[in-house]
Amino acid sequence: MPEAGAPALPEWESFYVIVGSSAAALTGLMFVVITLVAERRGPQTGRAIGAFASPTVVHFCAALLVSAVLSAPWRSVATAADVVGVMGLLGVGYAAIVVRRARAVSVYRAVLEDWVWHALLPLVAYVDFAIAGLCLEGFSAGAQFAIAGGTVLLLLCGIHNAWDAVTYNALQSGETASRDDPPP
Repeated sequence: MPEAGAPALPEWESFYVIVGSSAAALTGLMFVVITLVAERRGPQTGRAIGAFASPTVVHFCAALLVSAVLSAPWRSVATAADVVGVMGLLGVGYAAIVVRRARAVSVYRAVLEDWVWHALLPLVAYVDFAIAGLCLEGFSAGAQFAIAGGTVLLLLCGIHNAWDAVTYNALQSGETASRDDPPP
């Protein structure tokens, strides 16, 4: 057990500083993306944002929160593990909500790649948190690596999904602009 006031997992401190900082910065950039998308908002854009953009922000925030939890000066590592496990359970529930929202979107039909990056891989990360945090006794090295892997997976899903959103909207804007331009 770490001494009171010391980080719970000091050997992971640099890792979680890097991951947490990246997640925080990318969360901020998502606000810029949403602002740009809002300028060309159509009747169904709100549903699409709820299905595809909001989960990306949630995944970045989950990576940030796990990084903060595992960098905090807990009196017992077991408490940090329990917090991450509960976050995992909540994330599994949220993954189900994301699937429901994505199915309700009518302005865009999700393809296999969307289901993998927006639903399946985040679900894997959240299940990973739940199992590693709640079920692996003593917060073993395996559990620590599993949680680190889930955190990076959420970060990568967020990066992929943010890039998809930006490119999709850029292409949509380009198509609209070319339709509005007079023919040569």
